[in-house]
Amino acid sequence: MTDTSARRIVVIGGGVAGLATAALLAEDGHDVTVVEKNDGVGGRAGSWEKDGFRFDTGPSWWLMPEVFDRFFRLLGTTTEEQIDLIRLEPAYRVFFEGFAGSIDITGDEARNRSLFESIESGAGTALADYLASAREVYDLAVRRFLYTNFDTMGAYAGLPVLKQARTLIRLLTTTLDSHVAQRFSDIRLRQILGYPAVFLGSSPDRTPAMYKLMSWLDLADGVRYPEGGFVRLPEALAALAAERGVKIHTGCAATAILTTPRTRVLPRRPRATVTGVRISDTDGVEQELPADIVVGAADLHHVETGLLPRPLQTFPDAWWERAVSGPGAVLVFLGIRGATPNLGHHTLFFSADWTGNFDAIFESPTRIPDPASLYVCRPSATDATVAPDGHENLFLLVPIPPDPGLGSGGVDGHGDRLIEDIADRAIDLVSRWADIPELAERIVVRKTVGPADFVEDLNSWSGGALGPAHTLGQSAFFRASNRSRMVDGLFYAGSSTTPGIGIPMCLISAELVRKRIRGDRSVGPTA
Repeated sequence: MTDTSARRIVVIGGGVAGLATAALLAEDGHDVTVVEKNDGVGGRAGSWEKDGFRFDTGPSWWLMPEVFDRFFRLLGTTTEEQIDLIRLEPAYRVFFEGFAGSIDITGDEARNRSLFESIESGAGTALADYLASAREVYDLAVRRFLYTNFDTMGAYAGLPVLKQARTLIRLLTTTLDSHVAQRFSDIRLRQILGYPAVFLGSSPDRTPAMYKLMSWLDLADGVRYPEGGFVRLPEALAALAAERGVKIHTGCAATAILTTPRTRVLPRRPRATVTGVRISDTDGVEQELPADIVVGAADLHHVETGLLPRPLQTFPDAWWERAVSGPGAVLVFLGIRGATPNLGHHTLFFSADWTGNFDAIFESPTRIPDPASLYVCRPSATDATVAPDGHENLFLLVPIPPDPGLGSGGVDGHGDRLIEDIADRAIDLVSRWADIPELAERIVVRKTVGPADFVEDLNSWSGGALGPAHTLGQSAFFRASNRSRMVDGLFYAGSSTTPGIGIPMCLISAELVRKRIRGDRSVGPTA
């Protein structure tokens, strides 16, 4: 039975997941307040500006457009009314160590099949089969796995799942790397099909082959860009939330989730009931916000171990000691004088030592990959508003171990030495591989971000850039639940919980919280 009674709800965290959750719950008639410790909303999907340059500080790939379309429809609007999307052609460009030139991936499946065939005989047909299977897995995931809280047997044993059981078992027990290698020989094609694992905070040899579904998104469905940058999404979400009466308080850090003990504690039942959130503003003034429901949309490790006493933690430190973090990252924001035409809007640089790169990040002891496979976003290729005339806007992401001890970044080269050294090597690699002479000498604006900044700015567990990795043990129903087992009325949203990493997943996580609060145990998207 659906519960429609109005509640007082406090959402901790004003990132995409927090704002989306607040908007949906306010649409249901609840009295919703969002508290965000930083001065602006957006979380990882933030923005930084200097000297006429505007940089997105996090997400930069717009995939799974139907998830955005569905979310905005739930609020009585459309993606088109909220965001101006541009379809990218090419979708992205790839440079490979040891190979001359680059490869352009388009948003058209037929052209990509022709490209694969030109590189490896038979690969065009193999890609057609691969993407058809990927589409089937994607559709099944949307219908059965992404939009469910796994609180009914229908999520596990419905007819569509049972019909695909043998295939699913094989895809879950085989790594993406092995699955691709069985079908393609050329290292470049294998890297293109394996790279989506990085979007999931993992690596191809640690990610279940089920996530081949990601390749259907970029090789057949295409990649889009929101004009004005990804910051337009949290801006739209904040406006939609405010229109529905949501109160958004920035510069207010949650310092504790307030509870009261339950008078009768039964086995496997919550020990306490949520009563509110204690917050502290930038001047250190504290107050308590009463609440019938609290949604922790900030980093789950911080919410659990930082805002609750140990007896009320569903995911205590011991749980996180067994968990696997996604990679850390050095982010480099560069304002460049002159053009960089050899870069696409999205450009990937893949090193020859593919496995060694990932082992450096995920195996113990960790180390900094060198040369590192990395990613460059050049939004100024598409959007004239992000850089002054005659200049380019570049965003570099270098995956590294998730270790805050590696340091912080800074402006104009004033970050910790190791972080700046990693940035310098990345700039040099891009300059050489993409044939951009004197790239370093053309920099007019520079800022770096390191793992310690992710902790400081986002309360990120272990300094990770994305959240817990999508390994087999941290995917689907194995991922951390979005409901506290210890505190009645406490729920979670965002990349740390179900369904996982990425902006589309954060939007889905908001709908999953709404299902919990409504008492809706249906499988798949809400009717």
